[in-house]
Amino acid sequence: MITLPVPSRWGVSAEVGGRPLIWGTVVFNSIEGNKINGTINFRGAPIPIQGYWTENSRQISFDSPYATFAGNLFIYDDPPISTRHYLINGRLSMKPTSMLAGEYGTWVASTNAYISGGGQSASQEQMPPVGAFTTSDYAEGAPHR
Repeated sequence: MITLPVPSRWGVSAEVGGRPLIWGTVVFNSIEGNKINGTINFRGAPIPIQGYWTENSRQISFDSPYATFAGNLFIYDDPPISTRHYLINGRLSMKPTSMLAGEYGTWVASTNAYISGGGQSASQEQMPPVGAFTTSDYAEGAPHR
């Protein structure tokens, strides 16, 4: 079974209410049972998140003080570069504690991991557009244009 990597740092982008993308990072610190803990950071200070991870359906949901996030994990192996790409995309809704309360949007997060020559292979699905992986560049601190 292929699982959500923890601890892990992901680049994340979100669009809320049709407004331009917001870039940040999300960190998944631990999974105990199906409960997930970590932080999300869009404005310079990490804020706590808590939620749930369902392994068999690859679904994640978590709450921050300002929004609720839900999404699905997709995994793409790239053997020529020994990399496993993890991509989560989904919907979000802003909570009353946010200035954007009641607004809805979308989010995408990605990270990468080294895979050795052997081991378990992820299902090969059609690769997403290359832009989906710019979020993992953000997690690594790479500049954006």
